Amino acid sequence: MKLKNNTILITGGSSGIGLELTRRLHENGNTILICGRSVEKLEFVKKEIPAVQFYPCDLSDPAQRQELYNWVANNHPSCNVLINNAATVHKTNFLADGEMIEKTESEVQTNLMAPIVLSKLFLPMLMKNRDAAIINITTGLIYAPRAVYPIYNATKSGLHAFTRVLRHQLRTEPVKVIEVMMSAVDTPWHQGDPPKVAISPQNAVAEMLHKLEKGKVEIKIGGVKILYMLSRIAPSFAFKKINQL
Repeated sequence: MKLKNNTILITGGSSGIGLELTRRLHENGNTILICGRSVEKLEFVKKEIPAVQFYPCDLSDPAQRQELYNWVANNHPSCNVLINNAATVHKTNFLADGEMIEKTESEVQTNLMAPIVLSKLFLPMLMKNRDAAIINITTGLIYAPRAVYPIYNATKSGLHAFTRVLRHQLRTEPVKVIEVMMSAVDTPWHQGDPPKVAISPQNAVAEMLHKLEKGKVEIKIGGVKILYMLSRIAPSFAFKKINQL
């Protein structure tokens, strides 16, 4: 994949992995568009990188997903790369949590429905532009779920399946469909309590970009390759180990 002279939309581009992607891809000479729920965080990124363009939105809201697309289509029709990075998670007990239904709705809408809907909305635009790609960020937990995330694992597993099918259906079209399976990364997502095995956002993004340049379409970051192999050989053991972190 060519990593220069693109116009790239990064959802959740104002923090964590998304912010590091924003920085690195801007340094590579790309036009970067980002969205996020926090105007304060978006404005902070704008101060650091004045060339970045941002649009505040909550991707769990169907109307705001459409508004995001409209903003890009009207102001940045050269957009040729969509990175579905935004995600939310609730570390909770399914039985005991009285707000479980509301939390489930939030995670499903943000983590699964938003990438599916944005892919559908953006595909006609992407197909008109050169070097087009959809990049979906998932996780190694699709192979061995963590029990403290009752819904997050399921949403990312769904996105993994959708990405594989979309890649197959678009195999004769001029749009690459890429999945990046992240390992644990030390970002604010972990709310100050990352696993000991977590790698830095800088290392995660550096590995991701290196493998994108090599043309990989399924990219396993950090320890995900080991987790994948372990889940194939001894799935019960892989589940046990991931839940001991």
